[in-house]
Amino acid sequence: MSLPPEMDVAEGMAFTQSDLIEVRRTPTKGRGVFARVFIPAGTLIEKVPLITVTWDHISESELQHYVYAWTKKQTVVALGYGSLYNHSYTPNARYEDANPRTKLFFALRDIQPGEEIVVNYNADPNDLSDVGFAVHQ
Repeated sequence: MSLPPEMDVAEGMAFTQSDLIEVRRTPTKGRGVFARVFIPAGTLIEKVPLITVTWDHISESELQHYVYAWTKKQTVVALGYGSLYNHSYTPNARYEDANPRTKLFFALRDIQPGEEIVVNYNADPNDLSDVGFAVHQ
C-alpha cells in the first residue's frame, strides 16, 4: 500500500533510533523522553521523519495530543520519539525543522543521564505564550 503524497515520508531518507534517549513514564505527564547517557549542550539528540496529516483526520482522535502545528489545514506527526517530548517553559532541548519532512532535536544545555528531555512547544525556547493546557513542571 502506498501513502498519498501528503502523508509520504521523504524518499531515500534513512533514520535510525538514537542511542542517547529512551521513553519512560513520568509521575504527572504520562510518557516522556529521557537521557540514557550524558548529552553535552549542542548535541543532536534525535533526527525524526515527519508525516503530514490534515487536521480533519486527527481532530477527534487521541493523535491530536501528539502532533505539531504546521499550517491552518495540516499538522505533522513526528516519528521516532519526536511526538513524545513533553513541554516546559524551562526547556533543556529545542527542535527545528531541517526540511519539510524532518525535525531535529538539540540539547540546549548539558543533560544528565536519567533527566527528562523537554522542549518548549512554542518552538522558541524563550516563548512563554500559552500552549493550551496546564503545564506540569
